[in-house]
Amino acid sequence: MRTRRLGDSDLEVTEISLGSWLTYSGGVEREQTEACTRAAFDAGINFFDTANVYGSGAAEEAWGEILSGYDRDSYVLATKVFFPMSETDSGLSREQIHKQIDASLARLRTDYVDLYQCHRADPDTPIEETMEALTEVVEAGKARYLGFSEWTPEQIRAGLEVPGAAKFVSSQPQYNMIWRAPEAEIFPLCAEHGMSQIVWSPLAQGVLSGKYAPGSDPPSDSRAASAEMGWAMDRYLDDRVLEAVQRLRPIAADAGLEMVQLALAWVLRRDEVASAIIGASRPEQVVTNAAAAEVELSADTLAAVDEALDGIAVTESAAGSAPGVKHR
Repeated sequence: MRTRRLGDSDLEVTEISLGSWLTYSGGVEREQTEACTRAAFDAGINFFDTANVYGSGAAEEAWGEILSGYDRDSYVLATKVFFPMSETDSGLSREQIHKQIDASLARLRTDYVDLYQCHRADPDTPIEETMEALTEVVEAGKARYLGFSEWTPEQIRAGLEVPGAAKFVSSQPQYNMIWRAPEAEIFPLCAEHGMSQIVWSPLAQGVLSGKYAPGSDPPSDSRAASAEMGWAMDRYLDDRVLEAVQRLRPIAADAGLEMVQLALAWVLRRDEVASAIIGASRPEQVVTNAAAAEVELSADTLAAVDEALDGIAVTESAAGSAPGVKHR
């Protein structure tokens, strides 16, 4: 699989990466987790993204056990910090950053992570304190590089302006054919400062797979049918959006692609994107998604996508963040 350099770092990450938000945090069995991880390695994927809050540590523990069977130099490992791990443990204070990195490393059974990301910005902690603590983590060798997820342009600039702080090399926004808002400000700002995008929800919570039909109840085994996922999918399940997604079917077919491959290849058309994070509960999903890394979409295909989604795609966000991100 092709790789791309992650910002100004020396990390080479595969264009498709495996995430663990809705799956290995408790949504699937241990056996499935291992099978999907093995399928990722077999497909050439080298980049694995998790967070301390996923399953309250369960996702990190699962990968800590499974990845310990692989050469540490053979994969790039990323985790995150910010969301509550208990009633008293949350945020990006110096105390929490040091406490949570040590806990993450213990669960992941490793001495370091390649990328340590702020899961959100912390309005209750001075940015100077956060950046100084993150820099201490890097200097201690517990993280090689730093990143963030869903920060506004103002928050990004504030972090960059802290004197002597270790530099961010990545941004992790929600980005897909429907939610394009990061293109407006986040992409150019990060490119200017040597940061790549690692995008989450490139399939719009599965909507871009085409499995949700307008006017119909979601499949009983889908995430949309889960009460826990309603907050993340409300906008995407609008009938106008679902009707537009169905217009993508012949476009994918004409390009000889599965719907998910079209969506992933669309995200990867941008040079600013280093990797697109996929989720998988079955090994065959990993294989299908990984194939998108080999696809170059033609100008005609890209134009057809824009026409199909005209009036649906969101290109700007006054709030600076994507639908559903406050809970992720």
